[in-house]
Amino acid sequence: MSSLRKSLFNRIDGVILLLYVLLVVVGILAIFSVEHRTTDTSIIMMNKSYMKQLTWFGYSLIIGMMILLTDSKFFSSFAFLAYTIGLAVLFITIFAGVDVKGSRSWLGIGSFRFQPGEVAKIFTAMALAKFLSLPETNFKTLKDRFIAVAIALTPAVLILLQKETGLALVYFTFFLVMYREGLPNAVLVVGFSIIALVLATLLIDRKVLFVILTLLIALVAWLMRTTLRRRWEPRVLLGGIWLICILFSQVAVPFIFKHVLQRHQIDRIFSTIGKEVPDEYDKTLVAGEEKKGNSSEYNVLQSKIAIGSGGFWGKGFLNGTSTKNQFVPEQNTDFIFCAIGEQFGFVGSAILIGLYISLMLRIIFIAERQRSVFTRVYAYCVASILFFHFAVNVSMTVGLAPVIGITLPFLSYGGSSMMSFSILIFILVRLDADRQAMIR
Repeated sequence: MSSLRKSLFNRIDGVILLLYVLLVVVGILAIFSVEHRTTDTSIIMMNKSYMKQLTWFGYSLIIGMMILLTDSKFFSSFAFLAYTIGLAVLFITIFAGVDVKGSRSWLGIGSFRFQPGEVAKIFTAMALAKFLSLPETNFKTLKDRFIAVAIALTPAVLILLQKETGLALVYFTFFLVMYREGLPNAVLVVGFSIIALVLATLLIDRKVLFVILTLLIALVAWLMRTTLRRRWEPRVLLGGIWLICILFSQVAVPFIFKHVLQRHQIDRIFSTIGKEVPDEYDKTLVAGEEKKGNSSEYNVLQSKIAIGSGGFWGKGFLNGTSTKNQFVPEQNTDFIFCAIGEQFGFVGSAILIGLYISLMLRIIFIAERQRSVFTRVYAYCVASILFFHFAVNVSMTVGLAPVIGITLPFLSYGGSSMMSFSILIFILVRLDADRQAMIR
């Protein structure tokens, strides 16, 4: 047994574990720098967030060791059962969840709380990898593509019902994985077109947008006039595209903003695109409340001030005025990146970004050296999840993305986030250790 374990640990990818530990240490130090006060009697104070984060890191390492000692085939065999259990817990959370800032996405057992949506990312990644690795799965068929999309997005629907939009968006990153496995380019084109149409609807007056869309279709029709004369299918397709764009921009988007999105979500979206919330979407007017300032806009403004004040080299460790004086709300969680930017400046931020990019590139490298489809797909799931969290969180802090409550992996304070990302990494390391085997 000892020789087998020695052989296993020799096969473990040390680079990915080193990058993981470095990011966690940076995160604990960042949380410490935010909370530390000169009046503290000791560094070891268990009521402080940095000590709690260190404790969660310890738990994560214990779980990680257990994962490394588990047979790699277990994760493939357990994938669908774990996914089913995860969906059941997400469904229960809709009704039994603890209300935290308007979201019912937390389950509480005594003083212990965890966010099932964070754990469900692991099960969804495993289930998607399992499905795409099945011998009978043919991802070129429309049926199997719909099944894969359903596996990826069913948890997102349940999380949306918990009013946790930010976490639900993470599950859309699995489309990147499916694109690697053969999803047509047309899907990405349609996806980006929808995003562009939504932005156009918010930035341009709807009547003007109607005219612009009609003129664009007319221009395309003129350029294709020879083809349109000969065949009726292109005429139907062009007319259908025009009708869908008009209905989407004139009906669907306004309906979602008026009846689906909550007030703070609307504030964040318009804050990101630099516009005041139009009266038709301002729910304070409907409720008869006094119109207040946009809180997310204030958060981003303070975040920009903190990062900008760091300059090129930063103010130095424990010398961040904005972070130490708590000018930035959610300093330990959503906006932990400003603690790095203020104290270590452009250089420190660039090094941190470099660590994240190195980790994601290492995961992609690991994915591409696999013989097992299950491991390759799972690795791309991990890379996609990390990329979304990293890109959106950093963009949030500098005002390039809406404030949607996305944590920065391994840095943001939180037990659910720390443990879920750690488990994702350790499962990948364990699967990669058996990369010569064909895991299905």
